[in-house]
Amino acid sequence: MKEVRTGMTAVSMTGHDTGRYYIIVKTEGDYVYLADGRLRTLTRLKKKKRKHIQIDSHIVPEIRVLLEQDQELTNEVIKRVIKNRRRGQEV
Repeated sequence: MKEVRTGMTAVSMTGHDTGRYYIIVKTEGDYVYLADGRLRTLTRLKKKKRKHIQIDSHIVPEIRVLLEQDQELTNEVIKRVIKNRRRGQEV
């Protein structure tokens, strides 16, 4: 299984949220905690099994910089990254 890290983007493959884009905020065993910055904020994370998401192993540069500088992710940053990701653009 691929290594899953904070900051990677993921797409839900099953459930009511099929096709939704998320950012991985935390990993715990076979589960990941996801946020989209809108419905699933950092205070209300989505818990999902790894096998139910498609992970993009690329970490967006904007998020990578925040994580490397030990800064907190915000819902606004997550929303912007997901919006650009859906458009096929890179931040």
